[in-house]
Amino acid sequence: MSMDVALWVVLPYIALTVFVAGHVWRWRYDQFGWTTRTTQLLENRWLRLGSPLFHLGAFVAIAGHVVGLLVPKSWTEALGVPEHLYHWVAVLAGAVAGVMVIVGLALLLARRFVNDRVRRTTTKTDKAMFPVLAVVIILGMAETVGVNLFGPGYDYRATVAVWFRGIFYFQPDASLMADAPPVYQLHALTAWGLFAMWPFTRLVHVWSAPIAYLWRPYVVYRRRATQAKTRQEWAG
Repeated sequence: MSMDVALWVVLPYIALTVFVAGHVWRWRYDQFGWTTRTTQLLENRWLRLGSPLFHLGAFVAIAGHVVGLLVPKSWTEALGVPEHLYHWVAVLAGAVAGVMVIVGLALLLARRFVNDRVRRTTTKTDKAMFPVLAVVIILGMAETVGVNLFGPGYDYRATVAVWFRGIFYFQPDASLMADAPPVYQLHALTAWGLFAMWPFTRLVHVWSAPIAYLWRPYVVYRRRATQAKTRQEWAG
């Protein structure tokens, strides 16, 4: 087995297998731990600024990855979006989102490791996850700003995106990643590492968004005095 096949074919499937199996295991055996383990009551000043910055930037960055990796270039061109327009929108939005994520994560990490009470609530798996997450973000910014904004540019939609989509229909082309710039290779490798760690860290909370709130019935609140009056009317 060549190194290219090991890195760009075998490793992604191992990471995805651990990702899926790990979530199943976590849900079956640690449902009470399926949470962010909130520390808002311990410290709120840094959290109030860092959390919105990090999460808002992360949502934009994830949306950019979904479009950039999963939507073929031919589709956006068919919709009338020229490549140069897509490139500049993606780069500028990615740069803004990246700055938000970095600043937000820096505040959250400083809060977590400077505040003694918050630090004591941090698990060993989360301590191992934070550096990997930081490296993934920094490498993503290096691609967006260093290569595509101020550098020579790189059309990852013709190589990295094609390789990534190939993983899901079991035809990944390792040569597409083997020829990619090193920063794209490192970003992909650390991202797979983060995916493998995901089920065993606080990152599982992203699947706990209260989506059911969109269609659940209204909750009607009544004052205690009103309830007491209603019981008296029925009794009378």
